[in-house]
Amino acid sequence: MTATLPAWLPAWLPGVPGEQPHPVAFATVSGAHLYGFPSADSDVDLRGVHVLPAELVVGLRTGPETLERTWTREGVEVDLVTHDLAKFCRLLLRRNGYVLEQLLSPLVVTSSPVHEELVALAPGCLTRHHAKHYLGFARTQWRLFGRTGELKPLLYTFRVLATGLHLMRAGELEADLTRLYAYGPAYLPDLVAAKREAEHGAAPPVPAAGDDVARMTAELEAASEASALPAVATAHDGLHDLVVRARLG
Repeated sequence: MTATLPAWLPAWLPGVPGEQPHPVAFATVSGAHLYGFPSADSDVDLRGVHVLPAELVVGLRTGPETLERTWTREGVEVDLVTHDLAKFCRLLLRRNGYVLEQLLSPLVVTSSPVHEELVALAPGCLTRHHAKHYLGFARTQWRLFGRTGELKPLLYTFRVLATGLHLMRAGELEADLTRLYAYGPAYLPDLVAAKREAEHGAAPPVPAAGDDVARMTAELEAASEASALPAVATAHDGLHDLVVRARLG
């Protein structure tokens, strides 16, 4: 799998994984750029997987399961988070929508055969219980919008509900809100256009937002019950085998 970065992302991003202390199996762009509503001043959220060598897993001195780093380059703030392969696979098996979105992001900064195998195993990680992840995230963002009145958490609320609905109904993960307008109210494109103007700012008046969020929440709950997705992940054995081969190889 080759890098597929659009021209509007910094050209130096593909060099970032090589600067890290452990080999990076993949890195993708997440956050607002993945969700379809980046602002001119949005930071770049890089997410991915690093692979610890065997001696930092089986010995007395163990390596970091998670690495986090934030810095600014050429005026662009970059937020990088990578998990060791084993931890990432455990998260994949725990109905964690975040890691699935990171793994399947089309904004690929760097890839590898390990990444390709993870992508191939991803369908076996999807379950109807991923709806709980998106319902919980939506509740958190809706409460945040209630406290701040900012546009960003309002858009995040609609984004996660739409992503959850599409996953439950189509069995496919899609994180870009601009591809999911059919699940939400007609004013979503206007909110996205406003968000692209500024990363932080008050939401325009949307009197129907509460009713629309309640409707989409109820629809997601119902879609979870009716979903053809399995109740449990089926990729455990494949992920285990991948971790062993990547660690020893």
